[in-house]
Amino acid sequence: MADIERNSYMADSQRLTDGELDQLRQFDTCMIANAVETFNVRLRNTGFTSGNVRSMFPDAPPMVGYAVTGWLRSGEPPIGGGTFTDRADLWNKILKSPTPRILVLEDKDHIPGRGAFLGDMHAAILKALGCIGYVTNGAVRELPSVRKLDFQLFAGSVAVSHAYAHIFEVGATVTIDGMEVHEGDLLHGDGHGVLTIPHKIAPDIPAIAATMQRTEKKVIEFCQSKDFSVAKLGEVMKKTS
Repeated sequence: MADIERNSYMADSQRLTDGELDQLRQFDTCMIANAVETFNVRLRNTGFTSGNVRSMFPDAPPMVGYAVTGWLRSGEPPIGGGTFTDRADLWNKILKSPTPRILVLEDKDHIPGRGAFLGDMHAAILKALGCIGYVTNGAVRELPSVRKLDFQLFAGSVAVSHAYAHIFEVGATVTIDGMEVHEGDLLHGDGHGVLTIPHKIAPDIPAIAATMQRTEKKVIEFCQSKDFSVAKLGEVMKKTS
C-alpha cells in the first residue's frame, strides 16, 4: 500500500508540465547529472547507469519520461505449456501511469539477455500505450524496425530470439546497471546512458544546467583562443567557480 500511495503522490503532485519536460530535453545526460550534483540530494556515484546498458540509437534526442517498472526473465520455459502469454495487467498499469512513459524492466536471469522481451511488435504496443522508450539490463532485438517507430531503446545486449521472455512482477523496484528505479521515477537518457532525476529538484534543474553550460562554454572558448595560458586559465577558473 505504501508503494501505491507513493506512486500516486508522485504522479499527481510532482509531475512536471509539458514545458518543464521539454526544457529537460534541451540538455544531455552529462549536464543534467552535473546539475543534480549541485543539490547534494544523493551520493554522486548513484542514480545513473554505469556503462553496460547503452543506447541502441545514440544519435536520438534525449529521452525524458516516467518509469513503469517490472521484472523480466527469458531463460527458462513455463511449468505448463510452451510459451508465456503477455500480461494485461502490465498494459493497464502503463495506462494508469503519468506520461510520457518509459518501460523499465530488470532482467532477473543469472545471465541477463538470453532472450529479448522487446522487438518491433512490443515497441509498437508500448508506443500505442503512450511509451517513448524502453530500458533494460537485458536484451532487445529487431533494431532497424524499432528505429523506424521512433522509439528509444537502452539495453545491455542485442539478442536474436525472445526465447521465453516474460514479465513476472509489475511495479517492482528495479536495478538497471547500478541505477535503482522506482515506479514513477523521472528518467533522462541519451547516448551517454540513463539517470534518474529526483522529483523535488526536477523543476530547478534546467536553470542550473543552463548556467553550467554557459560556464563550460566560456572555459572551452578560452582554451581555444590565442590568449590561452596556464596563468590566465587559473583566473578564468576562479571566475567560473
